[in-house]
Amino acid sequence: MKRRYFLGGCAASVTLAAAARADNGAASLDLLVAGPAGEQTDRWANAWALALSPGFPGGPNLLTQPVGGLDGVTGGNRLDALVVPDGKTAAMLPGVSLVAWLTGDARVHFDPTRWAPVLAGGQSGVLVARLGNTPPSLQALQAFGGLRLAADQPESNDLAALLALERMGVQTAPVFGLRGTEAKTKAFTAGEVDAVFLCGEGVPEDIAPLSANGGVAVFCLGKMVAGALGPDPLFPGVPEASAFAPVSASLEAAYHAAAAAARLDYFMVLPRLSDPASLAAWRAAAVAGAADAALQSAASASAVTLLAAPDAMAELAALDISPADQAGLQDFLARRFGWHPG
Repeated sequence: MKRRYFLGGCAASVTLAAAARADNGAASLDLLVAGPAGEQTDRWANAWALALSPGFPGGPNLLTQPVGGLDGVTGGNRLDALVVPDGKTAAMLPGVSLVAWLTGDARVHFDPTRWAPVLAGGQSGVLVARLGNTPPSLQALQAFGGLRLAADQPESNDLAALLALERMGVQTAPVFGLRGTEAKTKAFTAGEVDAVFLCGEGVPEDIAPLSANGGVAVFCLGKMVAGALGPDPLFPGVPEASAFAPVSASLEAAYHAAAAAARLDYFMVLPRLSDPASLAAWRAAAVAGAADAALQSAASASAVTLLAAPDAMAELAALDISPADQAGLQDFLARRFGWHPG
C-alpha cells in the first residue's frame, strides 16, 4: 500500500499539471506505456511524465498511452511497428518484456537491442534459502540434491535464478506455477519449497517473512552503478551471484542477459533511428527529472533505484547476445524443463 500510495499521488499530480498546461496551449509529447492503465508500469510512467516535463523547452505535456498486458509484449510490438522516430514519442516497458524476447516468445515482434535507452528503474533480485545453521555456500546449496526453487515459469524473472544456479552446478527441482511473492512465500512457509528468488519492488520488505521462517539471503543479482555491475547496497554483505561461487562458462551470455532483465523494474526508450538531438533532449530531461522530490520518494518507498541513460544502456547492452547464445538458452530450457516458447 505504501508503494502504491506514492505512485498514486504522482499520477494524480500528473493529471492536474497536464490540465493546467493544456489551458496554456502547451505542446505535447507522447509516452507509450507497455501495460494496462493503473498498473505498475503505468503508474511509473505517470510519475515520470510529471518529472520530465519541466526538463523540456516550454514544459510540454507528456501524455501517457497505456496499451496491452502486464508482460509488455503488446506495447513492445507497438513501439517497433507504429512509433515514428521523430523524437515526439518515447515508450516505457517492464523489464519482464525482455525475458519474453530472450526466450523466443512467438508473440514478440520487437528487438530491444535496437532501442535507444533514456532512463530506467532498477530493482533487487535475491535468492533466499532455508539452510538451518549452515552458512550460505555453494556446498550448502548442492547438499539439497535437488533444490526446490519456488518459481513462476521459465519465461519470468525467475529465469535469472535458474541460470545462476545451473552455472554453479546446483541441481534444481523448480516448483513452477507460483506466481508472485505472496504465493512463493506461502509455499516456503509451508515447507513446500527450499528456496525463493525475490525480485521486484520492495524486496527488503518481502524478505522479512522468509527470514522469520529460516530463510537466509544467499546471493543477489547486484546493481548497475556508473555503467558497471556492483554489490546491491540494499543487501550489504550478500554477494553478487558470480562472486558467490565459481561458475561454468556455459550459458554465460544468457545469464547476464536474464539478470539484466530481472534487475529492470521498468525502462524508457526511444525507437531505433531516433534523431540524436531529440534523444539528447529526452536524456537531459531524465537527468533533471530524477531530482524530483515526489519521484525520489516513490522510488525510496518501492526500493527502486532511478537509473540515468548510461546505466540503462549498460543493462540493455547485456541483451545483445548472439543468435547461437539465444538458441542455446532455448535448448537448455527445453531439455531441462520441457519448456517451449508459446
